Amino acid sequence: MGIKFTKINSWVTVIVMAIAVNVALARGVNAQKSDTSYLRSIKAKPKKQSFLKNMLHLALPPLKPAVVSNTKINVYKPDDKLLTNIQVYPNPITDQVFNIKYTVTRGAFVNVKIMDVLGNDVITVQSQRVEVGDQTISYNLNNRLSRGFYFLRIAAGTETVNQRISIW
Repeated sequence: MGIKFTKINSWVTVIVMAIAVNVALARGVNAQKSDTSYLRSIKAKPKKQSFLKNMLHLALPPLKPAVVSNTKINVYKPDDKLLTNIQVYPNPITDQVFNIKYTVTRGAFVNVKIMDVLGNDVITVQSQRVEVGDQTISYNLNNRLSRGFYFLRIAAGTETVNQRISIW
C-alpha cells in the first residue's frame, strides 16, 4: 500500500510541476503564425493582469545603507589556529643573536625551546603566558650551541610548531 501510494503521489507531483512550468514559461513565448488557436485566444482576452502575476507579486522594502562600525570582534572558532605567522631570522644563524616572530590569536601559555636533532631540549628561550597579537623574541645564544642543525619548538596550548634552524 505504501509503495503504491508513493509511486502515484510522485507521478502526480511530476505532472503538476510540468503543467506549472509550462504555464509559467508560455507567457514569454511568441506564437507561430500557423497556430491560429493560440492567436485567437490572445485576441479574445482583454489585457488584464493574470491571476499568477497577482499571486506571485513580491514587494521588497527599500534598502537602507548599513551603519559601519570600526569595533573589532574576535570570534573564537575551535578550528582556528592558535599560532600563525611564525618566522625565525636570520636563518642560518651566523652571529649569536636571532629573532623569533609569531602571532597568537588568543591568550595562551607559550613555550619556546631549542632542541637538538634527537629531540632533546637544549635551551628554553621562553616559557610564559602571552596575550593576543604579534610577539617578537630576540635571543642571544652566547656560544651555548655548537654548529649544526637544531629545531625550534613553539608550543602554545595544544598546538606545537617545529622549525629547523641552522647555526654556523
